[in-house]
Amino acid sequence: MSKPLVVIVGAGPGVSAGVARKFGKEGFRIVLAARKTESLDTYTKELNDLGIEAYSIVADAADSSSLTSAFAYIEQHYGSPEVLVYNAAVISQVKPTALTETQLIDEFKVNVVGALTSANQVIPAMIEQKKGAILFTGGGLALEPAAALSSLSIGKAGIRSLAFTLSQELQPHGIYVGTVTIAGFVAKGSFYDPDAIANQFWILYNNKSEIEYLYKQT
Repeated sequence: MSKPLVVIVGAGPGVSAGVARKFGKEGFRIVLAARKTESLDTYTKELNDLGIEAYSIVADAADSSSLTSAFAYIEQHYGSPEVLVYNAAVISQVKPTALTETQLIDEFKVNVVGALTSANQVIPAMIEQKKGAILFTGGGLALEPAAALSSLSIGKAGIRSLAFTLSQELQPHGIYVGTVTIAGFVAKGSFYDPDAIANQFWILYNNKSEIEYLYKQT
């Protein structure tokens, strides 16, 4: 019997890397998806060096056709994901009055739309199997928006709402949807260490008892 599969969209050196290490050490196969081949090769090798079975695929979270093609490839070569983690986001310093319609729409595609597109690629198989989990990387900006990060604030509010509405729809089908709302800047060695945050993703996945965990230093 093959190991269960987790797909991480928006692979990077922070939270997604922590999540990959945690789930990999717990017996999952990992598929990383991001835009740059060179970065993906580095992240995949780091996991392989830890003894974690990991693969990668190039995909653009802003492009629905790119995502659908990537998930079709994953399904064909690695099987149906048991877990989807959506971690992609655009972090831009821009105040609302300087935020153009084009920029807001383009960044919203990554911050929210790509999450829905990715989820829709795995939901049919999860419904058929009556199990699965969809996890989103949320942000404290959803609860306390910042003018200097207006686009990301809107995006994090959107992905939080997506998590709650998807959960309402999918819970009757045996599918868990959750989000870790990170109310701080991720940095190694701090309260917001990516490995510590990844552990909370793992707890949500295992417990499946709450939609949101507010990861906030008190």
